[in-house]
Amino acid sequence: MTKKSRVPAGSLGKSDANSRVCLRGWVNRRRDHGDLVFIDLRDRSGITQVVFDAQFLPSPELLERAKELRSEFVLEVEGEVILREKEAINPDLKTGEIEVRATGLEILNRAETPPFPIEDEVRASEDLRLKYRYLDLRRPEMTRNFILRSDVTYRVRQLLHAEGFLEVETPILTKSTPEGARDFLVPSRIHRGKFYALPQSPQLFKQLLMVSGLERYYQIARCFRDEDLRADRQPEFTQIDLELSFPDEEDIYELIEKLFVAVFPPNGIPCEAPFRRMKYAEAMERYGIDRPDTRFGLELSTLDASASPSEILKKAQIVKGFAVPGGAGFARKRLDDLEFQAKNLGAGGLIWIKLDASLPGGWNSNAKKVLNEETIAAFRGKLQAADGSLLLVVAGKEKSVNDTLSTLRAQIGREEKLIPEGRYDFLWVTDFPLLEWHEDDGRWYATHHPFTSPKPEDLDYLETDPGRVRARAYDVVLNGMELGGGSIRIHRQDVQSRIFSRLGIGPEEAREKFGFLLDAFRYGAPPHGGLALGLDRMLMILAKAGSIRDVIAFPKTASGTCLMTESPGPVASDQLTELGIQIRPPQAGS
Repeated sequence: MTKKSRVPAGSLGKSDANSRVCLRGWVNRRRDHGDLVFIDLRDRSGITQVVFDAQFLPSPELLERAKELRSEFVLEVEGEVILREKEAINPDLKTGEIEVRATGLEILNRAETPPFPIEDEVRASEDLRLKYRYLDLRRPEMTRNFILRSDVTYRVRQLLHAEGFLEVETPILTKSTPEGARDFLVPSRIHRGKFYALPQSPQLFKQLLMVSGLERYYQIARCFRDEDLRADRQPEFTQIDLELSFPDEEDIYELIEKLFVAVFPPNGIPCEAPFRRMKYAEAMERYGIDRPDTRFGLELSTLDASASPSEILKKAQIVKGFAVPGGAGFARKRLDDLEFQAKNLGAGGLIWIKLDASLPGGWNSNAKKVLNEETIAAFRGKLQAADGSLLLVVAGKEKSVNDTLSTLRAQIGREEKLIPEGRYDFLWVTDFPLLEWHEDDGRWYATHHPFTSPKPEDLDYLETDPGRVRARAYDVVLNGMELGGGSIRIHRQDVQSRIFSRLGIGPEEAREKFGFLLDAFRYGAPPHGGLALGLDRMLMILAKAGSIRDVIAFPKTASGTCLMTESPGPVASDQLTELGIQIRPPQAGS
């Protein structure tokens, strides 16, 4: 039997008129007009209208079979491509100028009525869509997302291959080195009481590949973190992971900008290199966040409260604020909501000041007891606020002040429609602090990870003034979203040991956790550095998707569950016994 050559349904057009074709796919819709039955046949490439016309069918039986068709039946159709009448052309359909006049039909499989329509404007809840994800992925919008995903990874591989990178797979089962997020642990059956960990990233292995002399590595890597979830975070995710030997920061910037230029413009997002650069200290001062959205104003400034009649305000660690042009017209309820939100974000409160020449003294505020004319003038001058503006001010510890104001800035920017549509601002944030102090346990932690190289000129401060040491680290940011980050790594054993010591990791602990890396450094580790890009986040932007789950084939919910497979789930007691594991009931209060 000669196999029929299948033609993608969405590929047909005027040039195919009068040709005979074989289509295979799903019934998207059926319309029965007696002696005429129309179906929209859908496959991955698109939709084509097929007509079963009694006067052209080889037998009446074929028309009766066409009348049996229902949504999502799987078909093979043979027929002739014909041009539609001018008045029947569908301009909304890529194949709208033609249709296929059927001469043959085979029902390859029947289908039950799906729990929601297979169409883009679906009103089903996300939970229902995730439960029947294999049906949700049939929707053209979702299919397009995964065609895009495949295209992007192909372009990335092409570019990195041309740049001399080798694609190397690193282990999924590895050693637990919990210095960042929580590890997912995997018990070993053979080695009872011992565990593998799923990798949070290929960090250590890619550094070892540089020691191995491979010089340029990349991987489309699966990574796992046992963290609390949110809209743009999943317990398992994909990153474009790369590392190269003998680089400086400029080599990394140039490479990633070249990669973005290869990926974003073909998908309708302008991307011009070189990207703007901003130091961490500047980002925190002006925006209160290390991944600022630079598409709009409302910039933050540190304010002088020395003239305030309030000792609390004068003695605050920092006082910062921003001005909202025209914000003096905000209703009292909206201001109360902003104040309530500020307190929920950890601030002691929110001072609002309306600048309005029609008011007594030209201003009004919810904190008149801590303000005076001199303080208002100082605030107004620093924020360059015109009449009619609203000043929002927070005082307290620096982190809390920045967290609160950066969140309010982003919210007001959205609500006031200050963010230009269609604008994309790419940005490098550089010169991060190497270490950060955690008051809860009174110790220093690595801002990124303990393998990040300090700036050579700051190394002498490591023991005497650790907070002053800057890292050779960098993040790439787009419109307030971090797309990736990396650093130049430590490649000398003596420097790595000093960092471990500053982090409170003694020689024995360092040997236990990272002995293999420290040993490798003894055998000629080259200077090296790299970066990891969040592929899922990039695709969410490229697809203009509402959620990161829309660009992941089988994602988890916000609670980390898979509604389709009902995982995580229990396992049989004999499996636990074989692994030497006993499940204890939760203790009271846990």
